[in-house]
Amino acid sequence: MNRRHLLVRIRLVAAVLAVAVVSAVAAGGRDSITSRDLKEWLTYIASDDLEGRALYTTGVGLAAAYLEDHIHTWGLKPAGDHGSYLQTVRVLGVKSVRHSTVTVEVAGESRTFNDGDGITFPPFVGGKRQVALDRVQFVGYGLDAPSANQQDYKGLDVKGAAVIWLGAQGPKGLDAAANRRVLFGRSRYSIENLQAAGTVGPEMSFGGGRGGAPAAPAAAPGAPAAGAAAPAGGTPPAAAGRGGQGAQPAQPAQPAQGGGRGALPTPDFTTVQRLDSAWTPSAAAKDAFFEFLFSHAPTKYDELKRKADAQEPLVPFRLDGVKLTFNLNDDYEVVRTQLAQNVVGIIEGSDPQLKNTYVAFGAHYDHVGYAEGEVSPGLDGTPRRMGAKGRVNAIDDRIWNGADDDGSGTVSLLALAKAFAAGPKPKRSLLFVWHTGEEAGLLGSRYFADYPTIPLDEIVAQLNIDMVGRNRDDKASEANTVYLVGSDRISTELHNINRAANASMPKPLTLDYEFNDPSDSESLYTRSDHYSYASKGIPIIFFTTGLHPDYHANTDEVSKIEFDKMTRIVQMIYETGARVANLDHAPVRDNLGPRAGKATATTTAGR
Repeated sequence: MNRRHLLVRIRLVAAVLAVAVVSAVAAGGRDSITSRDLKEWLTYIASDDLEGRALYTTGVGLAAAYLEDHIHTWGLKPAGDHGSYLQTVRVLGVKSVRHSTVTVEVAGESRTFNDGDGITFPPFVGGKRQVALDRVQFVGYGLDAPSANQQDYKGLDVKGAAVIWLGAQGPKGLDAAANRRVLFGRSRYSIENLQAAGTVGPEMSFGGGRGGAPAAPAAAPGAPAAGAAAPAGGTPPAAAGRGGQGAQPAQPAQPAQGGGRGALPTPDFTTVQRLDSAWTPSAAAKDAFFEFLFSHAPTKYDELKRKADAQEPLVPFRLDGVKLTFNLNDDYEVVRTQLAQNVVGIIEGSDPQLKNTYVAFGAHYDHVGYAEGEVSPGLDGTPRRMGAKGRVNAIDDRIWNGADDDGSGTVSLLALAKAFAAGPKPKRSLLFVWHTGEEAGLLGSRYFADYPTIPLDEIVAQLNIDMVGRNRDDKASEANTVYLVGSDRISTELHNINRAANASMPKPLTLDYEFNDPSDSESLYTRSDHYSYASKGIPIIFFTTGLHPDYHANTDEVSKIEFDKMTRIVQMIYETGARVANLDHAPVRDNLGPRAGKATATTTAGR
């Protein structure tokens, strides 16, 4: 071979190698996450062909198959049941036989109140156990609402105490309609944020429900107390915002139609969680309970009730010499089982030791479906869509496509999986879970948290993506903003890692923590799948771009997605996950609670 031919061969080989290197860079890593891919995938996921991806439908099954096909192609390891990518989620309809009681001891006297007689427990109280609390604190209205100048917990430490509150409507100056979630979330707030060990409030006079509502299972050792699965005092009606998904108690499954041998009993509640879980006691009470409870208090119940009814100030005080003993003793019978599927895959880490721990990424791939009913005139003659699944912004459209909620999160997770699969492998393994049934009450994530396919204590952090495809309220001023919820609550280190990751981006995003504020009236911290992991003590970050006029409307479509912004958000999440996955230790769980709030917004690693 002469010199000329040798030079040609060398240049050819060099050119091939250069192309290979460029291709490798394009195939994996942060910069391989593109708007083109996101748009291609979302165009299918949010298409009419998938009929709104409602739970238990063909449409959501097609979505699961689409996800399986992609992650199989990219070489993710199946992490569902029996070597597959699918984890079966068992949604149980349960009959409850109510035996629970609470015994009140006041100044040497004792009275026991049975469920349904002076006290009302939720239909699901968790596993059998007894909780005795000899520190009982009256907290007035039980509200922490600085915007309404109502801070009943100021200066109080209720960790490990029984918390008592009154006043269904709240105090004067608090708009009950605008703050519905705050009012209904009082039990959850005291447990989740302040680590109360039990709560009793009044039966609510609005919003339906039977009174009390279940509190969530106890958190992992050393973690903050878990929050309630639903606010005490009843179930709030659906509303604008995220509609209470994940924050409401599971609704009873309907009996089969037609009667005969195929008819199913009507359950008292539905759940995907373990029936033997240790749940924080939470209940609602009638006058007789409160009259005895406050019988030796400095202010008697009659006066407290008068003030609460008049929405006058209620001054907190400790109930000395009072002890509450909750005896949680219900029996459960499963009368119905429905099946759904999470999609689960793993990218194995490169470090021989750290690959046994995981950074988890999650999103929900279900939505609310389509309306079976036709268009007909309403009472005022205005056309209406019968059987609407949410807001109707386009009368002729029967499908709720859910492009942003949460098609955007679904395909963001695909982009992350593809980028990590093709790029350099981090030290830790990466867990990808596309959760089902979020819209029905966090079903898939709650199931995974109770029945994980990998050891839950090996998950060092969970990054959840839900609605990252738009600007909040469609405002141009929000074009660079992403909202982070929960990032500092369990691990300050995770919070700082994310801020540093964002600061490293070519064009950092504005990180806004408004919805991380514990007094957030929308209670977003409890309303998406990250909450199921946080309730187990796992550090989380919830990424969202906020609500808009098409939220849960039949006009949440691909044409309205801001793909360039969405791409930058996914790249920032990639960078955050990669940093956590390469950390030589798990992010420290200091459990300092929410500090970043409404006044915190930054585009740098700062503070």
